[in-house]
Amino acid sequence: MRDFVITVNSTVDLPREWLEERNVPVIPLKYTIDGETYTDMYGLSAKEFFDKLREGHMSVTSQINPGEAEEMLEPFLKEGKDILHLGFSSGLSGTLNSMKIAGAELSEKYPEAKIIIIDTLCACLGEGLQLKEKGKTIDEIAQWVEENKLHICHDVTVDDLNHLHRGGRISKTTAVLGTLVQIKPIIHMDNNGKLQVIGKERGRKKSLNRIVDMAVEQSKGWDNDIIMITHGDCIEDAEYVAKLVREKMGIDNILINNIGTVIGSHTGPGVVAVFCMGNKR
Repeated sequence: MRDFVITVNSTVDLPREWLEERNVPVIPLKYTIDGETYTDMYGLSAKEFFDKLREGHMSVTSQINPGEAEEMLEPFLKEGKDILHLGFSSGLSGTLNSMKIAGAELSEKYPEAKIIIIDTLCACLGEGLQLKEKGKTIDEIAQWVEENKLHICHDVTVDDLNHLHRGGRISKTTAVLGTLVQIKPIIHMDNNGKLQVIGKERGRKKSLNRIVDMAVEQSKGWDNDIIMITHGDCIEDAEYVAKLVREKMGIDNILINNIGTVIGSHTGPGVVAVFCMGNKR
């Protein structure tokens, strides 16, 4: 049986050390801020990045092109390995299409290799939940991901409506009025891998409580061995959410990590999200 490698995009937003310990190579996206282009996960620190956004600087992200994807995947094929790539949701980026084009090109060049490119329809730590399968074959893992990707729930709230407006999620009027009355949107990832505003709460604490309550309801009947929480440079809020998870879900194994700079470009500072396995999104 040929050896294989699981690759991910940097939008998986897991700690670099976590990925390195598990020998999971990262194919990074990029972002530009103040005329300087950085590599996601390897550029500015979360603090530096989100401080710039708080100061009003804009961050523009760019997807991976097919040539870059091919260049990053080919070394593994040269080592005689097969590839299973768990890709960033096609509903949020054209990166997945670039990965597929690269995979098709490389399949012609290395016909003996197995190259599987999966649209996870997930983002951030939702992608990370799919890396927990161990001791399985490449086909078994690919099958598990396909069967379970729509059971990976993303429950999100943001603190600054202006970033959602810039991303085309809400109108300018809604952003301005919502900010004035402290409206905090509740967001989830739908079955097409797109972020959708599905509710609102007045006040930060209520919005944090809401996303945990959503996870509690979604996860009924599921054995979650880990809950993942991401945040946009607001660790106190993430720890508050983790406390609620322990109390309401009875789960102590919780991974907390800063959201990455690419996804953070669209959510802004203050985003908090809970990721769990559940019945439906």
